[in-house]
Amino acid sequence: MFHILVVEDNANTRRLMEAVLTQHGYQPILAADGVEALEILDKKHVDLILLDIMMPRMDGYEFTQTLRESGCDLPILMVTAREKPADKHRGFQIGTDDYMVKPVDEEEMILRIAALLRRSRIANEHKLTVGGTVLDYDQFSVTTPDGSRVLPKKEFLLLFKLLSYPGKIFTRRQLMDEIWDMDSDTDERTVDVHINRLRDHFRDNPDFEIATVRGLGYKAVRKES
Repeated sequence: MFHILVVEDNANTRRLMEAVLTQHGYQPILAADGVEALEILDKKHVDLILLDIMMPRMDGYEFTQTLRESGCDLPILMVTAREKPADKHRGFQIGTDDYMVKPVDEEEMILRIAALLRRSRIANEHKLTVGGTVLDYDQFSVTTPDGSRVLPKKEFLLLFKLLSYPGKIFTRRQLMDEIWDMDSDTDERTVDVHINRLRDHFRDNPDFEIATVRGLGYKAVRKES
């Protein structure tokens, strides 16, 4: 069972999240602010953090920055009423993994938690397997039954991102923000160039393909065996 630390100063919201997480098979651990959450992390095993931003004593930004500066790479999902792009950008820049605006859709929150836990497991193992294709994060290599190929870093990260979430649509802007960082002056068309290179490399791959979703972006599609 996965243990999820809920850091939220509103008691009603804490109870609601506790009920939703329990209903879906997770073990919630509750904290009222960042200071209490840090104390809990010293004593208990946690797999993921569900984090509010506006809290007394230590807010979500300071809490996230404290964790990341200490080398802690636990997945963090910020859930907050602050919806301005600048708030979201700040959250990603200091190290959150995902971001939702209140009021949250409970089903979407559970899906995002599952995706973050899956990605965290992949990152810890540093390998991603899709059928007979294996991506090695440490080497930036992709191994198939036909052999192994080392990719340029940006191409590898782009492919790793798409294959970590098969079927999920990513906009060019989302991919730019994560792989090229938010302050990059690189044009979004750069994503198209890298996608085309990946398609050339893996045109005959039996395990996956990269599909264009017109007007939206790209997604990885796993092929039926």
